[in-house]
Amino acid sequence: MRPLVLCPGDPDGIGPEVAASAVAGSELDVVLIGHAQAVSRAHPRVRRVEHLRVPREPGVLRVWEPPPGEPVELAAVRLGVELCRSGLARALVTGPIHKAKLAERGFVHPGHTEFLGELCGVPEPVMAFEGGVFRVALVTVHLALRDVPAAVTRTRVLNVIKVAHQALVEQLGLSRPRLMVTGLNPHAGESGRLGREEIDEIAPAVADARGLGIDVMGPISAETAFTRPGAADLIVAMYHDQGLVPLKRGDFGRLVNWTLGLPIIRTSVDHGTAYELVGTGSARPDSMCAALDLAHRLSARG
Repeated sequence: MRPLVLCPGDPDGIGPEVAASAVAGSELDVVLIGHAQAVSRAHPRVRRVEHLRVPREPGVLRVWEPPPGEPVELAAVRLGVELCRSGLARALVTGPIHKAKLAERGFVHPGHTEFLGELCGVPEPVMAFEGGVFRVALVTVHLALRDVPAAVTRTRVLNVIKVAHQALVEQLGLSRPRLMVTGLNPHAGESGRLGREEIDEIAPAVADARGLGIDVMGPISAETAFTRPGAADLIVAMYHDQGLVPLKRGDFGRLVNWTLGLPIIRTSVDHGTAYELVGTGSARPDSMCAALDLAHRLSARG
């Protein structure tokens, strides 16, 4: 079976530590792509490689350093995508990046998701989260809250519903997944008294999806949606914190960031670079382990 490729992320953050810990404790065939020296600070035995055919050795981490020319965490993702798209690797797992620091160096994307979309030629990849009480996909991601209402359009909501449904069927293997769509406003707009996005954009998108044979309900007040575990296989939330606050409140460290709509499988951790934890021994690899496990399960179905 082809290996997984793992990009630890920012070499100055906890990514190399949690990646080294997760891979060293796993029986999966994983090649790291990133800064070998950063990984070696977290693990005593590192072997530099330049292809994926190097066999595993007990207790040794294989690290492929990407070509120079851009920040190593971006070059690593670029190489990882190339390896997956060429069929040499079966899935991509990524560690945390520091978006503000990269922006100062010319990175134009709000985050990993949009960068992956560009690399894969997908204009609107969907950020989703797996592994907790709820499974969530987001209509908008890295937007200022004031910009969210204009971005919640019928077309965009329908696209997220369709992409999420397809991923649940084709990648997770659910035969007829049930989706629940939240409203944007409190009480899902309260029949238009608190906003018309539900009436003008979200409800028509849900109706369109039903017309395609998708089992979907909504718009439902977010405060109601997130008090009903098991009522749906996935909740489509309208913006970042609407979906992630309830998720991380109960399942932080167990969640996996799962990008939908790409021609490759990509999973990632649910946390940031946490510079303050570097070298303290307190950074836990749970989310990275979960990201590796999900990448393995999804790619093993193919």
